[in-house]
Amino acid sequence: MTKIHRIGQIVPSSNLTMETEIPALLRLRESIRPERFTFHSSRMRMKTVKKEELAAMDAQSDRCALELSDAALDVLGYACLVATMSMGLGYHRVSEKRLHERTVENGHPAPVVTSAGALVDGLKVLNAKKIVLVAPYMRPLTELVVNYIANEGIEVIDYVALEIPDNLDVARHDCQRLPEIVKGLRYSEADAVVVSACVQMPSLPVVPMVEAITGKPTLSAAVATTYAMLKALGLERVAPAGGALLSGAY
Repeated sequence: MTKIHRIGQIVPSSNLTMETEIPALLRLRESIRPERFTFHSSRMRMKTVKKEELAAMDAQSDRCALELSDAALDVLGYACLVATMSMGLGYHRVSEKRLHERTVENGHPAPVVTSAGALVDGLKVLNAKKIVLVAPYMRPLTELVVNYIANEGIEVIDYVALEIPDNLDVARHDCQRLPEIVKGLRYSEADAVVVSACVQMPSLPVVPMVEAITGKPTLSAAVATTYAMLKALGLERVAPAGGALLSGAY
C-alpha cells in the first residue's frame, strides 16, 4: 500500500505561496517516487511585514501547532522566515523545540521545521560559505536576515532588498524579474544563490533558470523547507525542478 505523508504548515494569514510551492514540489516528486502527500494548514494573522506585527504573529504559532497536531500529522513546517529571524539570533531552534513540545503535549508528536532553520541548514548542506540573496523586505528587516544568516557562519556578500511592505504585494511580485535582479549581484564570488529569502515571494519557476545563468546552486525558502520536511520524514530529498538541493545529490 502506498504510504501517505501528511504535511502541516503554519502560515501567515496573508501567505499565498508556501501552500502553492511546497505542494508543487512534492507533486513533482510523486511523478518519480512512490510516496504520496496531503497538505494541511493553520494560519496566524499578519498583513504588513514589520517587526511588531511579526512578533505578534509568532505568538500565535503555538495555537497553530496544537490545531495541526489534532490531525496527527507527520511533519509541521513553520512558514515565515523573517518572523523567526526577527525574534533573535538562533531563534529557529527555540521555535522548533517549543512547537514540537506542543504536539507532544497534544498526544500527536510530530517533528517541526522552520523555514528560517531550513534555509540555514540547506545552505550548510550545499557547503555554502558565501552567498548572495534576494529579499522582498524593507531594508532594516533584510539587514536583520543578513545578520541572522551571518551568525550561523554564512557570509552574505551581496543582497537586494526589494522593500515591499504589504505581504499580498510580495506574493504578487513577478518571479520572472528575479533572474535579472540576480544578475546585478556579485554571484560569481558566491557559493550559492538564495533567489527568495522569503516564504511569500514566488520563485519556484525560475530556480533552474537562475542556476543556469549563474552556474551556482540556487535555492529559496520554499525549496529549503521542502528539503527539511523530506529529511524529517526520513525520505529521499529529491524533487524535480527544485534545484541542486533537491537534485538527489544531497
